[in-house]
Amino acid sequence: MDRSYWRTVSLVTLWQVSASICYYTVFAATTFFRDEFGLSRFQVGLVVTTLTLGYALFLLPVGAITDRVGERKTLSLGLVGLAAGMVLVAGAPSYALLLVAVFLLGSVYSTAMPGTNKAVYDSIPPGRQNTAMGIKQVGVTGGSGISALLVTGLAGYLFWQAGFLIAAGVGLVVAVVFGVLYRGAGGGGSTSRPDLRGLAGNRPYVLLVVAGLFLGAALFTTTGYTVLYVEESVGASVAFAGTVLAIVQLFGSGGRLLGGWLSDHLPGEPQTRIGAILLVQTVASAALFLVVARTSTEATAAVAFAALGFFVLGFTGVYYSVMATLVPAEQMGSATAGCQVALTSGALFAPPAFGYLADTATYRASWTLLAGVCLVAAVLVVAVIRAEPPVGETAMAE
Repeated sequence: MDRSYWRTVSLVTLWQVSASICYYTVFAATTFFRDEFGLSRFQVGLVVTTLTLGYALFLLPVGAITDRVGERKTLSLGLVGLAAGMVLVAGAPSYALLLVAVFLLGSVYSTAMPGTNKAVYDSIPPGRQNTAMGIKQVGVTGGSGISALLVTGLAGYLFWQAGFLIAAGVGLVVAVVFGVLYRGAGGGGSTSRPDLRGLAGNRPYVLLVVAGLFLGAALFTTTGYTVLYVEESVGASVAFAGTVLAIVQLFGSGGRLLGGWLSDHLPGEPQTRIGAILLVQTVASAALFLVVARTSTEATAAVAFAALGFFVLGFTGVYYSVMATLVPAEQMGSATAGCQVALTSGALFAPPAFGYLADTATYRASWTLLAGVCLVAAVLVVAVIRAEPPVGETAMAE
């Protein structure tokens, strides 16, 4: 693989790591929000919901802007905005202003998936794209794992906001590095609003979007409640719970790398072979939610969450690779935004529902709910695999 390939992959992955450190600090800090503002588990879920609401609302317009002006501008400015959002969250004096701050943080993170996916499929040649996607997606889990260690680790030595401020500084530095060194294909796609009507007529794409609603519910709820669950139900320290979340992200990174490599190297028609990988990840996640629900010691929790992370956090690169077999390259920004809206929309209802069940029933009921959500997603993924492939050339075929 040539220098241009590794330059692009390295810069995009570095950007994704830095952006995810900023975004996922909110998930790692749930126990501190609860203590600082006296929140119930349901109110903690509303923090996650508000964060992802900001994300979801801005994905489609940001996807269209990315298609028009190119990923270099949107990603550079996006990371500056994320750094500013971190400072606002750390300085929020009340629960209401915390919700405002996380909403703004989520809205700026909407630059991530449209921009980085466009960078991969515009700048990486076919045959390497899925591996590049897997590497880039490791930036999400890697950044989230770093944020878990950063926030929970520094809180014991300094104050809980320290990790937020450090993440903001990292974001500003990387924004400058990315803006100076990145050379992408630029804009040149749609110069108007997203072609939602055209995407809506693409049946397998629509099925994938609906599946993403349920997959996102499972993913974001897992990251949002791992620390609280391990601390409260298993009885571990906050530092150990943060370490478990970091392990979840580490194994999720492994799942994304392996999923990307298999997507490039397994035989068969792309829509079928990559869809089958996504199906395995979804069914395995459902089974492992039931295992997690029955953990009672630190050791079993660490092992069960590691396995769960490999599958439920490992699917996103494959999910977008499936998408690339269904849409043309000029719609990548808008199509990515549509899929990401679905993923994040799952986080609008699932975390509060999970928290409500934990408050009124048990954590076991909450994890069982997520297992059922994954089974619904599995049925939809099967429909994607069995659907007639789209007419014309797709992003992965170019």
